[in-house]
Amino acid sequence: MSNSKQQKRVTLAITGATGVQYGLRLLECLLAQNCAVDLLISKAAHLVIEVETEEKLPANAEKLTEQLMKRYSQLPGQVKAYGREDWFAPAASGSGAASSMVVCPCSGGTLSALATGASNNLIERAGDVALKEGRQLILVTREMPLHQVHLEHMLKLAQMGAVIMPASPGFYHQPKRIEDLIDFVVARVMDHLGLDQNLVAKWGED
Repeated sequence: MSNSKQQKRVTLAITGATGVQYGLRLLECLLAQNCAVDLLISKAAHLVIEVETEEKLPANAEKLTEQLMKRYSQLPGQVKAYGREDWFAPAASGSGAASSMVVCPCSGGTLSALATGASNNLIERAGDVALKEGRQLILVTREMPLHQVHLEHMLKLAQMGAVIMPASPGFYHQPKRIEDLIDFVVARVMDHLGLDQNLVAKWGED
């Protein structure tokens, strides 16, 4: 995205499902496209990040913001992290929330909370705001196998306008590395956000 275009703002939530690599890669790609990112990371997600990656992300929102700003200083976008009960965060209100929200990955617990209207933390409230305001909500679900309640929640959320996007990478681009599989899913999210991406060529393109 060129600097002449209006900066897109996205609320990105990372919850405690396996596959946090999708969320971290999406954050990097959003910033590379000059997006302003309101970042929400659940307590469980911090634990999963430690297990699945070599990342050490502070739980304190201010320290996390500072660390990420330094890490991605070469990218044009901006990121700000918020705590799980920061009710003054923009995402907590329909008058302040971004036009798009992505939960990546989306845990079964978060899926349930969004489907039933729970707002016990900022991530759940932000998702509830997106639904009630009719704004874009993308849920990158990560669970298998799925039982009846999972499926019912997905159907209910889809009927409310959310986009259910399971982290199911394709193979027609002949992936050579795990990163290629991650990029496939992230590329689809970027496509739905209306953002440029060169991670994976669109079908029919070289």
